[in-house]
Amino acid sequence: MRYILFLLILFGVIIIDAEAQNQRESGFRTVVIDPGHGGRDPGAVGRTVKEKDVVLAIGLKVGEYLKREMPELNVVFTRTDDVFVPLNERAEIANNAKADLFVSIHANSIHNPRIYGAETFVLGLHRSQENLEVAKRENSVIILEEDYTTTYQGFDPTSPESYIIFELMQNVYLDQSISAASLIQNQFESRVGRHNRGVKQAGFLVLRETAMPGVLVEVGFLSNAQEERFLASEEGQVYLASAIFRAIRDYKNRHEARSQIASVRPNVQSEIVLPETPPMVDTQNEVVFRIQVATTRQMINSGEGPYTHFDEVWVYEEGGLYKYTTGYSICYDDISHQLTGVREKIPDSFIVAFKNGERVPVSSVR
Repeated sequence: MRYILFLLILFGVIIIDAEAQNQRESGFRTVVIDPGHGGRDPGAVGRTVKEKDVVLAIGLKVGEYLKREMPELNVVFTRTDDVFVPLNERAEIANNAKADLFVSIHANSIHNPRIYGAETFVLGLHRSQENLEVAKRENSVIILEEDYTTTYQGFDPTSPESYIIFELMQNVYLDQSISAASLIQNQFESRVGRHNRGVKQAGFLVLRETAMPGVLVEVGFLSNAQEERFLASEEGQVYLASAIFRAIRDYKNRHEARSQIASVRPNVQSEIVLPETPPMVDTQNEVVFRIQVATTRQMINSGEGPYTHFDEVWVYEEGGLYKYTTGYSICYDDISHQLTGVREKIPDSFIVAFKNGERVPVSSVR
């Protein structure tokens, strides 16, 4: 019974997310910085430092750089000092701020002290036991909250069965979240010299509750003595914060570049016939990949916007919006190769997938 209630609430969140996404297509105004843990929740504990203190220092620096270098951006924190903030309240702060990106900052810990490096998670189904363990550790904070079984609809952060629900989720912000996560990981590797453990998926409650693209950053392992020293140092915190800042800046630039293409003023008298299904899709259950390059509320004239960049543009309608794609392949590796060239013209373009003419999450058909 508790999972039925959880499903009903979950799918309600997905519908709300879709509506929020429609409102968020054209601008990037607000980012929420979420330093994990705090107060009575120390998070991971190293030999000399606690996770809650390290991530707060890094998060405050990220906010400082954003405010100084991008004064037009609204920066919101879930906490600015050593206080305990429940996961659902962190998400509520972001939702109330109508944030365009949610960045939750954490530090990792594992039984093997030789493991080190940075990794960034997006919301989804864990693909390994290790990813599940990270999600379980971060979600276990809800046990410190009063009446958490009611607040989170019976979710048990220690039970693998509770995470089955994430297999049924359709994260409408997955592509944007992966884009932000990739930028963060690239900055960690290229600018800070951190070992890149990659972009991963797992079931984090704080990301499930937010109605926007979001990432959970694990800046390193406090269980590794050398990495703990780096994370605890002023120099290390400056480097990591500046990397996250640059990634947010680049994500904003990509978002606005794509929005600029989408904002070409259309001729509302123009009539373009939308195909009922993508061309060349005749085989039942065949999956087709395309590259989305623009989104508008009104249709764009042929010869304007994306039509000036690409010879072949296919339009589909979703959620009251017109979405423009280019490229075509039934092979994900091939469309990924095409994406490299498309991003030279539209930096914030991303891959979309269709099955039987209907859009499906890319992660479900790879």
